[in-house]
Amino acid sequence: METILVNGVEKNLNQFMFKNAIFLCERLCAEFPSEVNMQLLARCYLGNNQAYCAYYILKGLKAPQSRYLFALSCVKLDHLVEAEAALLPGEDDVGEVAGGAAGNYLLGLIYRYTGRRHSSVEHFRMVLLLDPLFWEAYEELCMLGVAEEASSVFGEVALQRIQETYLGQTSSFSQRTIVNEFSDSDKTLKDSKLRHNEHFLGNGQQSVTLDSSKQLENSSQTNNSDWNTPSPVPPQVPDVAPPQLRKNLRAPAGEKMVPERLYPETRPRRSARIAARRKINMSQSSGSDADCLHASSSESNSATSLSSMIEKCRIESSKEATTSGQTISGTGNSVDDEENSRLTGFESGPSSIIFGISEVLNLLRLLGECHRHLLMYNCEDALFAYEKLSEKQYNTQWVLSQVGKAYFQLQDYFKADSVFLLAHQMYPYALEGMDIYSTVLYHLKEEMRLGYLAQELLSIDRLAPESWCALGNCYSLQKDHEAALKIFHRAIRLNQRFAYAHTLCGHEFAALEEYGDAERCYRKALDVDERHYNAWHGLGMIYLRQEKFEFAQHHFQRALRINPRSSVIMCYNGIALHESKRSDEALETLDQASISDSRNPLPIYYKANVLVGLGKYEEAAKVLEELKDCVPHESSVHGLLGKIYVHMKLYDKAVFHFGIALDLNPSAIDAVHIKACMERLIAPEELEDYI
Repeated sequence: METILVNGVEKNLNQFMFKNAIFLCERLCAEFPSEVNMQLLARCYLGNNQAYCAYYILKGLKAPQSRYLFALSCVKLDHLVEAEAALLPGEDDVGEVAGGAAGNYLLGLIYRYTGRRHSSVEHFRMVLLLDPLFWEAYEELCMLGVAEEASSVFGEVALQRIQETYLGQTSSFSQRTIVNEFSDSDKTLKDSKLRHNEHFLGNGQQSVTLDSSKQLENSSQTNNSDWNTPSPVPPQVPDVAPPQLRKNLRAPAGEKMVPERLYPETRPRRSARIAARRKINMSQSSGSDADCLHASSSESNSATSLSSMIEKCRIESSKEATTSGQTISGTGNSVDDEENSRLTGFESGPSSIIFGISEVLNLLRLLGECHRHLLMYNCEDALFAYEKLSEKQYNTQWVLSQVGKAYFQLQDYFKADSVFLLAHQMYPYALEGMDIYSTVLYHLKEEMRLGYLAQELLSIDRLAPESWCALGNCYSLQKDHEAALKIFHRAIRLNQRFAYAHTLCGHEFAALEEYGDAERCYRKALDVDERHYNAWHGLGMIYLRQEKFEFAQHHFQRALRINPRSSVIMCYNGIALHESKRSDEALETLDQASISDSRNPLPIYYKANVLVGLGKYEEAAKVLEELKDCVPHESSVHGLLGKIYVHMKLYDKAVFHFGIALDLNPSAIDAVHIKACMERLIAPEELEDYI
């Protein structure tokens, strides 16, 4: 009875039928109240998004797996102190963290959330030592700015670690293929479930005593290598040109926007003869399988051996396929063929396994190099590294969103728009990077496209903060800052640790000149992510507007330590230096900003302002005349040129540039000031006093 109930629960978990799994598991725990079965019930509640139920069920249990699941529930409920206490080793645990690699990852998150940066870094590094394929730990190290080079993280040590994991379990590979090869109808769901669970389950690093059939089921799942890492790619040849961005990848009307080249076969499929022979052998063994199933049911209250459990799962899957009408035909099944192809490497011996491990690590090294450059804001190096990827890897949603972020950081909004648009067209269901995409459209003043994007994201997922950030940016572009604030606060309620939403709230408060609330929002963003340089920049802008120039310099410099290549932050730092009567340093900083990004006109404009303040009118006029050719439609440039020519007593030129400035629709304040200057041109002395 226990075995049947356990198998039913596991089957429902794999099929995402959580309510039915909870019902069956409650019957299981009532008949066989053991800690292992309580763990299974907690998994059911966690899968059904009922972390509070798992919390109460597991509270006080001492087994490592129970402590790990309890800590996971606590993290979901934001009970970080209890989660930390559950994960840390007790007196009898010989210094091991509950949950292995996944437990160390949770501890790293807890320490980062509570401001213990050094401990967080230690645990994220421990995760990579235990499981080199735990990519999110490397992402966290990149976010903290302490990631080592990818070549060392995914190098020889990682290779040896993965070889120990897989080559020490070669005898179990064939057994796992038997368990998995019959789940044709549920394979897609199962793979998705395993990818979701193994983010937290330590990827087979835990040692759980196999004293019941439930643990055997878990062992076959947690030891499974169903991470579904993207297909390994052959090493890139240096002489071959890197793949270019497929900007023109559009599907014809009525066709699905998923090009076939994105999903090529990574290995040649088996021949039809081998597949047919294998399926014939399976059908011939169905009679003896039924007898084995009958025998195993009589032993449900006793400990089940690994081989009998695998045989039982094999028979049950075979019976399900028969009753559901999924007969084995000569033509085969594409999902089954793909599964057979994926498992071929394990059946070919250790050499193919080592080769596969090397391919995976080569791919992770390249992706790690890209991601590290991006989060260190070496965006040009990151883009160059992304181009080394194969075309099929480059055109995945995650990579395209990272490329779009790189162009966004470089303030190349047109290229960022094209990359994000491609990613959204190819993967309309994915929300990764869509908050940044909405900001790109905000800067491009694409009001209609931004509104459409926001509505589309909300229709996909109304519980994602990215969707509400897009809608908030839409209201902000329409100058409806009150409505934008409400929307951004909704995004924060959905995810308190979404730093970008806090920063956007700060921008809206600053636009309303509510600087106290803006400062509070920026500091909340920094509590979530201390390397969120946008918040440091926002604080600097508040202090600059309040004429607290020394505070402004401090916060601009903190932002520049994180992103030393931002010409915008350099520019405003130069303004703060100038207002602090440090004009020479200001001019030097503005020159550096101009060199950092020659397309940004702000450093040149503010350099002219500094020169005007120093009385160097001819030099300032020369700088602005060059800038005017680059940005001919900026009213502020012509307005400043008019003021300079008034000082130089070139009144004809002054009137000419004042007129152009008015024609270019300046802001209301600038327009009033320019008109006042033009009216006073008839009395130059009064004009000089006014200026």
